[in-house]
Amino acid sequence: MSYIAERRLEEKERRRAEIVDAAEAVATEVGIDAMTMDEVARKARLSRALLYVYFQDKTDLVCAVCERGLEELHRRFVDEAARHPRGLSKVEGLGRAYVAFSRERPVYFEALARLETRPLDATEPDSHEGACIALGDRVHEFMVECIDAGIRDGSIRRDIGTPKLVSFTLWGFMHGIIQLATTKANVMTHHGFGGSELVDQALRMCTRSLQGPAIPAAAEK
Repeated sequence: MSYIAERRLEEKERRRAEIVDAAEAVATEVGIDAMTMDEVARKARLSRALLYVYFQDKTDLVCAVCERGLEELHRRFVDEAARHPRGLSKVEGLGRAYVAFSRERPVYFEALARLETRPLDATEPDSHEGACIALGDRVHEFMVECIDAGIRDGSIRRDIGTPKLVSFTLWGFMHGIIQLATTKANVMTHHGFGGSELVDQALRMCTRSLQGPAIPAAAEK
């Protein structure tokens, strides 16, 4: 690649990153659903026409935001799992990392919750949507690795089900708990508990349902 071509590519990637930065800033202010391409163009100080040179529509742009979110979520999962010796405690750690991610990176969490992908055979692998699917697969594959580790070391029951199905079930359960803790905070307060207590209860139930024979429940930390 020539020097000029390399500089052009660097400039293109820099501009693309600035647009995604602008989208995150707008989404922080108004939410993913209310975000418009016009608002993103203004925040990025670009013309609307130039914005569409980089992203074909809002869905394409939201996919780019999701790419960042999934990359960060994967890093958090890897870092958290490394802190625990057994598979069961790794899986519980992933649950807590997901809760922290939702609270500390709400725009990413919302973008991922709103993301709607087309059938896989209609998705271009080199598109932002294709990248999201690949990154999402990597996150789930890491969850599967932690579940497999627990089955091997005896901290997770062997009869729990296929690790991939278990990973999706745990994700769906915790995703719903997080949304419930966020949207029904007043209802829970009325009943005498808060979102953190709900999350802790959910994680305890998940951990006990996975518990294998290798160690007593009180010892798995």
